[in-house]
Amino acid sequence: MAQGFFNAFAGIALPNPGSIALHESVGFKPLGVYHGVGYKLGAWHDVGWWQLVLQAQEAVPPEPRGIADIRQWPGWESLVTSGQSGVRDEAA
Repeated sequence: MAQGFFNAFAGIALPNPGSIALHESVGFKPLGVYHGVGYKLGAWHDVGWWQLVLQAQEAVPPEPRGIADIRQWPGWESLVTSGQSGVRDEAA
């Protein structure tokens, strides 16, 4: 939110129940699977894709802000220390 992004995405080599559980525990939702596209540890794997909606999308969104810009904000330290609640809109 501070940077103006609307979504976050995660690609997970499958099977990986631990990574799936971790991502879903913070709100990621499954999108789909690319079959046989990820090469890991000597074998081809399916790659699952998950999405986390950070905030509602705007019809005409502003340009994203860089970290260097938001580090100058007076509330930067509290934004970083507050964690998820300061970064993601819980109502989204």
